[in-house]
Amino acid sequence: MNDNLHLGPATGVGSLPGDDAREAVKTATGTFEDFPFLPELPARGPGADMIGRTAGMLVELYARVEPSGWRLGDRPGRDTKRARAWLGEDLDALEEFTQGYEGPLKVQAVGPWTLAAALELRNGEAVLSDAGACRDLAASLTEGLRLHLAEVRRRVPGARPVLQLDEPSLTAVLRGQVRSASGYRTHRAVDRQVVEAALRDVAGVHGDGPVVVHSCAPDVPFALLRRAGVAGVSFDFSLLTERDDDAIGEAVEGGTRLFAGVVPGTDGPLSDPAGSVMGVRTLWRRLGLHPGLLAEAVTVTPSCGLAGASPEYARRALAHCVRAARSLADNPE
Repeated sequence: MNDNLHLGPATGVGSLPGDDAREAVKTATGTFEDFPFLPELPARGPGADMIGRTAGMLVELYARVEPSGWRLGDRPGRDTKRARAWLGEDLDALEEFTQGYEGPLKVQAVGPWTLAAALELRNGEAVLSDAGACRDLAASLTEGLRLHLAEVRRRVPGARPVLQLDEPSLTAVLRGQVRSASGYRTHRAVDRQVVEAALRDVAGVHGDGPVVVHSCAPDVPFALLRRAGVAGVSFDFSLLTERDDDAIGEAVEGGTRLFAGVVPGTDGPLSDPAGSVMGVRTLWRRLGLHPGLLAEAVTVTPSCGLAGASPEYARRALAHCVRAARSLADNPE
């Protein structure tokens, strides 16, 4: 599963501000010439949001928008159709701006556990509340991702797709911190082996292609993700604590690529590129890892999606990731 050495030095996380697919794809492919990504534009409305977009990919499961969020229903309604139409528009733009491209290309979808925590069953409770429903959802997602990856390969024949599963709720699922519909209680924690097995199954849809799991929550379960067979872990670097040191050291030594989110996801001043990756260098020294490994083991990204940023800041932040990655490669010490 380890295509690590052939992933680019920098890329985006997923979401961008605005609602113009061509403009967003042009930015994502133009900024990251050796590791572009397919952007998501949640500002377009329900169905372009992270959950709705992935719900639109499901096979034989359909979701619609209710006042409380996305709920599973019996047949595809207008919300599903809208989500699929927008994804089609995004893929059209991707095809247009990647003519002749060869190399890694990242696409994102919500992973099985965050999806199970966010989608509601017909009774209004989260899918997470029902183990059988969780299994059905993971199977439907796996099939939907298989079709999506095939479509990406068809449209961009030179691409080696990299599948990113967004799992911001993963830690909450493992700890039993996902609230019930009433808000008065929480769903019980899901067994770690069950969580790991579902992630492994969904990641397996990509065969020997690299799968990355992204979470911008604290306490990312690095060791569990490695056991589930992912090639990379994408995280908000500012949330790391020294408690994470051992897990990160083991991940790097085991060949797991780190997608280090070091550039803030919302508007603010950007430090110089070397300053943005100073923490990564410090971590490397603290772990006693070889500086020469840095460029091979790290892809620089924003800390999370950029949907909440201004378009001007988002463009600057993405370009800043490229410069920060160059600084890391040029001066690893």
